[in-house]
Order: sequence, then C-alpha cells, then structure tokens
Amino acid sequence: MPLLLIFVILPLVEIALFVQVGGLIGLWPTLAIVIGSAFLGSWLLRRQGARAMTDVQRALGEMRDPSAPLAHGALTMLAGVLLILPGFLTDTLGLLLLIPLVRTAMMRAMGRRIRGGRARAGFPGEAAVHRYGRGAVIDAEYVEEVDPAPTAGPQSRPSGTASTRPHGPSGWTRGPEAH
Repeated sequence: MPLLLIFVILPLVEIALFVQVGGLIGLWPTLAIVIGSAFLGSWLLRRQGARAMTDVQRALGEMRDPSAPLAHGALTMLAGVLLILPGFLTDTLGLLLLIPLVRTAMMRAMGRRIRGGRARAGFPGEAAVHRYGRGAVIDAEYVEEVDPAPTAGPQSRPSGTASTRPHGPSGWTRGPEAH
C-alpha cells in the first residue's frame, strides 16, 4: 500500500511544484532546469558506476570491508536516477544524496535497521559471532560423531594390509600399496 501511495502522491506533488516554479520563473527556465538535471543525472550514473567498482576493488585489495564504498556508490547512483526523473522534489532528493554527510547518515540509519532485523532473525543451532576487543568468539553448538566399529563386508580390510583406515582408502587418494 505505501508503494501505491508513492506512485499516486509523488506525481501530484511534482505537478504542483512544476506549476509553482513555472509561475515564479517562467516556462523556459523551468524546462531548462528539468532537462539540465536529467543530463547531470545521466552523467553521474555513467561516472559513478565505474568509480564504485574501482572503490570496491580497492577495498577488497586492501582487505577492508567493501560495504561502505559499495553503499556510497549505490546511493550516488540513486541520486543520479532521482536527477533523471523529471520533477523538483526528486531533483532535491537527488542533490541531497550527493552530499557525503547525508549519504553517511542514511547509511547509519539503514545499518541500524538492518542490524536490528538480523539480530532478531536467527535459526536454532546457528553459530553466532561476538566481537570482544580485537578478537572474535564464535558461539556454536556441536555434536562429535564417532565412526562405528568396522563391520565385515566388502569395504572392511583384513588385518595386516597397508591402510590403517577402518573402511579402506577413500578413492580420492592412493594408498601406500599403490606406490
């Protein structure tokens, strides 16, 4: 339902803003602003796509978490899309997303929501990693399984053979008798 409201309310707000701004500055300057912001948005999308990939590759090469450069790149590309859409509200939102402090604040807000959702959704028996100081403690449950005693059958070897495994070689490696 909220998505439907966005598709209904956003065009109405944009039309009202076109009428207001067009009445203040005139038709041609209004159209020039809309067309100029579309060109700016398309240029930004082309430029930011390559830059985001470079930043992510650099972070991976330096063994850093690539999520921050990836999120900055995605939000900057969203700014480009908002600038391409015709309208003054979307242009304003797109221009705000070009400010690094706004992107950082938005990433923090999204991170709190994502982190909170992930903490609530867990599966029984799933390992949890807790960070204390510099190290990490992995809290998990485990069950130690012991191979049953070998039974007589085609896989068991008679005593005195080269393999010490109860069921013979796995087939992936050659036993000492093959040398």
